[in-house]
Formats: sequence, structure tokens, C-alpha cells
Amino acid sequence: MSGIEIAAIVAAIAFVVLVIVIVFFLLQLNKTINTSVEKVNRILDKTNKSVAVLTKDVDLLLRQSEDLLVTGNELLEDVTQKVETIDPLFQAVADLSESVSELNASSKNLLVKVGDASKTAATATIVGKAAQSAAHLFKKK
Repeated sequence: MSGIEIAAIVAAIAFVVLVIVIVFFLLQLNKTINTSVEKVNRILDKTNKSVAVLTKDVDLLLRQSEDLLVTGNELLEDVTQKVETIDPLFQAVADLSESVSELNASSKNLLVKVGDASKTAATATIVGKAAQSAAHLFKKK
């Protein structure tokens, strides 16, 4: 065998080894990619299930919120109607309060007039008693 034949055999063996290494590398890469794809698919399935559950929960919350808003609106309308029926009562109380204030002012004015009249009467009584005392003294003399 000549040197060229030996070199060709060595090159052929090296090429076969290189092909075998590349095949093993590609097989390992294929396993890794398949494993990764399976993991990604599982993650996607879990994510889809979670999204479905969340969607159902959000739908339920939205329905309950709508019901709550409807109930709140009904309660507000009921309270508004009841307040409208109570308004005349508050107006009557306000009118009564005004009347009581006017009565209080009139009573004060009456008391002032009575007080003035009693002062005048007291003064007249004092003057009358002084006149009686003077008349009594004149009678004695």
C-alpha cells in the first residue's frame, strides 16, 4: 500500500468517525428538542387551563357585579322614594320650628311689656304709699 492509499483510508475512517459523531450529536439534539417541545406543550396546556379557569372566574365576578349594581340601583331608588315621602315631614318640622321661634319672640316681648308694666305699677304703688303716708301724717297734725 502506498502512502496515498493509507492517507485515503485514514481520511475515509476520519470521515466515517466524523459522520458518526455528527449523527450522535444530531440524535442527542433531537432528544433535547423533543423534550423541550414536550415541556413547552405541557406549559401551554397548563396555561390554557389556567386562562380558562380565570375566564370563568372573571365571568362569574362580572355577573355578580352586575347583580350587585342592579340591587344597589334598586335600593337607591327605594331610598329616594322614601326620602321624597319624608320631605313634607321635614318641611312641617321646619315650619313648626319657625312658629316656636316666633312664639318665643312674642313671649319675650310680652314679658318685657309685663316687666315694664310691673315697674310702672311698682312705681305707682310706691308713690301711692308715699301719698298715703303723707296724707296720714297730715291727718295726725
